[in-house]
Amino acid sequence: MAVDPGTKHLGIAISDPTGTIANPLTVLKHTSRLIDAAAIVNLALEKDAAIIIIGQALSNNGEATPQSRHALRLAEAIRTQTSTPVVLWDESGSTQDARAARIALGVSRQKRRGHMDDLAATVILQSYLDSQLPNQ
Repeated sequence: MAVDPGTKHLGIAISDPTGTIANPLTVLKHTSRLIDAAAIVNLALEKDAAIIIIGQALSNNGEATPQSRHALRLAEAIRTQTSTPVVLWDESGSTQDARAARIALGVSRQKRRGHMDDLAATVILQSYLDSQLPNQ
């Protein structure tokens, strides 16, 4: 399972049982760090997630940003509520990738409005899943 942590919404994505393909799951409204963490942990338990990936936006030179510190604090809050492994994963560009995918699919400009947090979480999760594939 992956989380795209935003200041207003948290996008959630889940993979298929084989851990091959990521799919959007839902968008949670941001409430507070502890309540958000509890909701994420509950979804992870409900979906029997083996790992929780938290998107962390790093700067171009790989350094922490205000958003990445927010992701780190969320990951720490989740870790206090579950024994499921929690991994921070570079999410730089995930929202832009999600937007580009919607354009490539021919989604009209009007339908592309609004949040794309669940799609950004899908991009994050797919990136992580792809990185776990054995080299061929």
